[in-house]
Amino acid sequence: MTDAPAGKGTGARRRGRPPRTESADTRDRILVTAREEFSEHGYEKTSVRAIAKAAGVDSALIHHYFGTKEQIFEAAISVAFAPALNAPTAIADGPLDGVGERLTRFIFGIWENPTTRTPLLAILRSAVTNETAAAVFRRLIVSQLLRRLAEQLDLPDAELRAELAGAQLVGCAMLRYVIKVEPLASADVEQLVARVAPAVQRHLTGP
Repeated sequence: MTDAPAGKGTGARRRGRPPRTESADTRDRILVTAREEFSEHGYEKTSVRAIAKAAGVDSALIHHYFGTKEQIFEAAISVAFAPALNAPTAIADGPLDGVGERLTRFIFGIWENPTTRTPLLAILRSAVTNETAAAVFRRLIVSQLLRRLAEQLDLPDAELRAELAGAQLVGCAMLRYVIKVEPLASADVEQLVARVAPAVQRHLTGP
């Protein structure tokens, strides 16, 4: 009786690329791990090697999937920032005179949810401490959020209006969730929406 060919009927694994499903699972695991590492240590103190070790993969595999540390940071925060990128769509329905409240409530809702707050904290902390991370954050927030928001306004100086509204909300988020300045940090979120929304509305639609 002849031996079966190698890899057939023996349970032996074929060499070459891993199955597509396995590749997708590995890539997702790397992204989740990267977000956790950046959230805990910030951009400066997070290395590709540390991400690889925590994810249980070789550093070369991270470079294969994502490239540089900057690229994996951008990939990781793009997924984490995805809920905020839905803001222009979420506020589209309804009259223009209520857009400030809809946007403010939407953004605070993302920050109040622990699941979405944790990766956003990683993004802000990294962006304020490292210029490379800040550049990635700028590209993401300008191209995918503020410009889309401006397109919805159809008003003079729409991009400036959107950026001022964004500055108002990002500033509140920094003080409340990152720096934790009191009494802002522990204030009731409905009270904050009631106070911040009119300012956001003025930025977006005021004279």
